Amino acid sequence: MTTATSPAVRTANERRRTGSIAWHVGALVVLAVVLYPVIWVVGAAFKPGKDIIASLDLLPAKPVFENFSGLADGISGISISSFFVNSLTYAVLAVVGVVLSSSLTAYAFTKIRFAGRNLMFTMMIGTLLLPYHVLLIPQYVMFRNLELVDTLVPLVAGKFLATEAFFVFLMVQFMRGLPRELDEAAKLDGCGHLRTYWSIVLPLCRPALITSAIFTFINAWNDFMGPLIYLNTPSKYTVSLGLMMFRDQEGIANYGGMIAMSLVALIPVIAFFMAFQRYLIDGMATSGLK
Repeated sequence: MTTATSPAVRTANERRRTGSIAWHVGALVVLAVVLYPVIWVVGAAFKPGKDIIASLDLLPAKPVFENFSGLADGISGISISSFFVNSLTYAVLAVVGVVLSSSLTAYAFTKIRFAGRNLMFTMMIGTLLLPYHVLLIPQYVMFRNLELVDTLVPLVAGKFLATEAFFVFLMVQFMRGLPRELDEAAKLDGCGHLRTYWSIVLPLCRPALITSAIFTFINAWNDFMGPLIYLNTPSKYTVSLGLMMFRDQEGIANYGGMIAMSLVALIPVIAFFMAFQRYLIDGMATSGLK
């Protein structure tokens, strides 16, 4: 015996089906808009240089590999690998500096009671309102007087001094959610602040540490303004500055080589994100149980 579906139920089902179709179509449109630049870069990397700007085709009819083979020759006598090594060194030092200094500062703000703690934390958050360009000139003058211009020191020194207020705030908020019973148990076991920080708090903050590391690596790898201001020797350029060298003094650009190098430069960022993205969803409870 079958029961006939009422008109109201059929109407509701049709509305849900229509809404689901509309949602998926909208999602596909947004996805196409987001992926279009990536697809264009991939297609342009396999086009002859003269067709990159002139041709309107998204993908090449006959892919060529001369853009990538030309990277092996370097730019102005400088090997492409040196740009990647410089960027990787900068990014790794930035990650180490931010993770260590921000977590240590966050521990002090969260676990240690001292005079002026709230005021200092408020002042640190207030630095987020300062534009980068306001501090650029005095910082440059300071590093120039210290004869540190044209080195990586001006780029990474601030990372080791907890100047990244956003990541300090992120870790402070995470540490505030940790059970205080863990700190009390560590004290009963004779642990000082340094041992508690290293053995108890730091392992529990792994999701926050990985999140900070991912964003720091991406920001440092893509950083253009900092290396442009402080690096003068072409052999010390990062990837972002190396891309500028594909354009000569007359304004004529080697678009094929530039786009090919841009595509290759995406690989380390994507690999770093894919290697650590699963830790972004790790819960504090799971870490605590371990």
